[in-house]
Amino acid sequence: MIVIYTSPGCASCRKVKQWLKDRNLPYVEKNIFKVLLNDSEIKHLLMRSENGTDDIISKRSKVIQDSGIDIDSMKTDELIEFVKDNPSVLKRPIILNEKSFQVGYDAEEIGVFVPEELRRLADHSCDDSCANFEGCGKVRADGSKEECGKE
Repeated sequence: MIVIYTSPGCASCRKVKQWLKDRNLPYVEKNIFKVLLNDSEIKHLLMRSENGTDDIISKRSKVIQDSGIDIDSMKTDELIEFVKDNPSVLKRPIILNEKSFQVGYDAEEIGVFVPEELRRLADHSCDDSCANFEGCGKVRADGSKEECGKE
């Protein structure tokens, strides 16, 4: 299942949601200002990010700038509490599933969230007469019809 951490007014969040809708990929949206993130959820985000806090926390956020807090010197428990109290420090959107993790909308990288089977079908592309077009045909539009999975 794809989970997206979003906020209202976030243009990149809207792009990600539209990209997923266009491909009929189900997702769960978690608005970081409406849903209280729990400790294990924040810890999970930190563990999934390759560069720790740099990937998911905006050190340029007003809260961090005004308070002069050094995120890098915080213990994990302190950081988790800080994020719970100040969700606006999280970069958005944060997109993840069982295998992939992405922060922000990147048109070239977001394809990893298309299930592997659909990506394989998309490698052979198809047209709107293909039973799989809603899932795979929109991923690639190169016009190739060989082995498109027509039924």
